[in-house]
Amino acid sequence: MRPELDDVVELTRALVAFDTINPPGQELEAMRHCAGLAGSIGFTCRLVDHGEGRASLIATRGASGGLCFSGHLDTVPLGRARWTRPPHEGRIEGDRLYGRGSSDMKGGVAAFLTAAARSRQDATLLLAAGEETGCDGARWLAEAGELPRASAIVVGESTDNQPLAGHKGALWLRLSTEGRTAHGATPELGVNAIAAMAGTLTRLCAFDPGFSHPLMGRATCNIGTIRAGINANSVPDLCEVTADLRSVEGISHETLTEALRALCDDGVAITTLLDLPSVWTDPQEPWFAAAAAIARRITGQAPDLPCATYFTDASVLAPAMGNPPVMILGPGSVDQPHSTDEHVRLSRLHEAVEIYAALLAG
Repeated sequence: MRPELDDVVELTRALVAFDTINPPGQELEAMRHCAGLAGSIGFTCRLVDHGEGRASLIATRGASGGLCFSGHLDTVPLGRARWTRPPHEGRIEGDRLYGRGSSDMKGGVAAFLTAAARSRQDATLLLAAGEETGCDGARWLAEAGELPRASAIVVGESTDNQPLAGHKGALWLRLSTEGRTAHGATPELGVNAIAAMAGTLTRLCAFDPGFSHPLMGRATCNIGTIRAGINANSVPDLCEVTADLRSVEGISHETLTEALRALCDDGVAITTLLDLPSVWTDPQEPWFAAAAAIARRITGQAPDLPCATYFTDASVLAPAMGNPPVMILGPGSVDQPHSTDEHVRLSRLHEAVEIYAALLAG
């Protein structure tokens, strides 16, 4: 067994040191590192090469069909705000380890590997590339038929080690109108694509899907971007708007798309950019209920967050792996993913190791 697997904090620091900002991702070297660690504790590892330095890792120990841990190693860009700690150093101050990906979600990956080193139970470790840009690696694996079956999936995203029963779905749509360009001093000679979008945009900004789930909350719609025109003195011939819809169990993405389409004027084209279904496991499902009780016993926390608002690879993995129960549980704090000076608490890392080891033990 490799010495790194004795210390979840040092392993988290080692993973943070890999620059896997996506784009471009470049997860290959970090995946090779994890494959070496997993191989040293009895996992059979297969790196799936996606090209251009991108790779996913499927590692299995024993018979397939056991507990699967899902994670990713790519991270989001650092953002415009200045970091006060080096983003890939893994600096420790008090109970906090700082670095991009420490919370989302290299700390969770490190905790699972450390827990698996203390166990000989059958398990699957699935680290997919490109989660941050729309579950790219998970989709590539699913489309290639690369995924084993699983009795349950634990996604190590940031939850403060609280067991969450699922997350909302994500439907990203691009709406576009076309016009005809002309000089801004003679607008009557052109067709203004912004004007063609104006009525639709006003209705979209007030759109409420009007559907909710008793535990997951309500479906939502946010207008995220508007892009139009090339300069101030030209009539724009293209206007594009993106809408981010978050769904809950009980409302389909087809229904949401049609509701949005009904708000559009003639000539508005709609293109789907991302379509990830919601994930939900009944909290009373036997495996989930037992696993949640284990987590509560170790943390002493009473769960107060039934589901996550962010999406995870489980949107793609769960259907491809036989729709087993899914739990989202990881050591990162819920307010840390994608933040400046991202950090994870050392106490939560150690706690996550205990939880994952207990879940592996069954």
